[in-house]
Amino acid sequence: MAVLGLNPDAVTRWIDSLGIDFSGPLTFDRIGLGQSNLTFLVRDQQDRKWVLRRPPLGHLLASAHDVAREARILSALEDTAVPTPRVYGLCEDPEISDVPLLLMEFVDGQVVDRMSVAEALTPQRRREIGVSLPDTLVKIHAVDLEATGLTSLASHKPYAQRQLKRWGAQWEYSKTRELPDLDDLTRRLVAAAPEQRELTLVHGDFHLRNVITSFENGEVIAALDWELCTLGEPLADIGTLLAYWPEPGETTGGDFAASTLEGFPSRAELAGIYLEKTGRDPAALKFWHALGLWKVAVIAEGVMRRAMDEPQNAAESGTPTVERIDIILAMARDVAAEAGI
Repeated sequence: MAVLGLNPDAVTRWIDSLGIDFSGPLTFDRIGLGQSNLTFLVRDQQDRKWVLRRPPLGHLLASAHDVAREARILSALEDTAVPTPRVYGLCEDPEISDVPLLLMEFVDGQVVDRMSVAEALTPQRRREIGVSLPDTLVKIHAVDLEATGLTSLASHKPYAQRQLKRWGAQWEYSKTRELPDLDDLTRRLVAAAPEQRELTLVHGDFHLRNVITSFENGEVIAALDWELCTLGEPLADIGTLLAYWPEPGETTGGDFAASTLEGFPSRAELAGIYLEKTGRDPAALKFWHALGLWKVAVIAEGVMRRAMDEPQNAAESGTPTVERIDIILAMARDVAAEAGI
């Protein structure tokens, strides 16, 4: 049976070479709503499960979708307080696959990646999940870089400037149209970029859809999708979380507006939980919220462009629209203006 982007027979031979006990044949089914790396549920005849990831199809931007790097990060975090799936193997053999493959643990929990899932939760469970998100970021930002061997993961240069340069370049490469409002906001963010205050591990794409939570108490039991992980300013992760967290009456979430449902905490409460536990600066967070929204707009444009260029990359969650990207950009400009940027 053909599987998009995989050779099942070759991958099965590789999994067998890892010493993993399974009852064949294995099945490979694409799961998740991710628009980036392709994720597959691997299942054997006794219903044992693993997760396999590979880069998306088609032409990739430099340094993007690096599953080998993701494997390094997950392996380094295995003995820390950060909840992550265990890594079983990384394949970089061209006879098995033309792109790297990452095999990891299947974590059995609640993935809130559809509105139907979020709507089925009680308000109490929504709250439990919500407050666990900033708690998880506290753990990520407390990782000892020396002890985990992650000191060399990325540049130690000022993170704001690195982000603006990287995502500004991504915009120029992947944009589908001219957007003067985005160009103007980019210039304003560059001018307002703060000095580097700290250097910690940064997830880079932390939001509700990128975690697995406990069926028992809503606590985050696995943080996923580490491909944008780097070293930098920890407040950037809270900025990203807030950027993906619409409140009632807002439409920046498109078809996925789970955080607008009763029970989920407000953006102010999420930020407050994190800031109280870390003692970091509330005023400094405003820049990172604006930059987070700007980055979400750039990423959404790239996803839209990839789906246009290679329709098979489109995920079940659909593709961002021009209208939604413009709404996100408008909010980014408003947040920036409120912050004096």
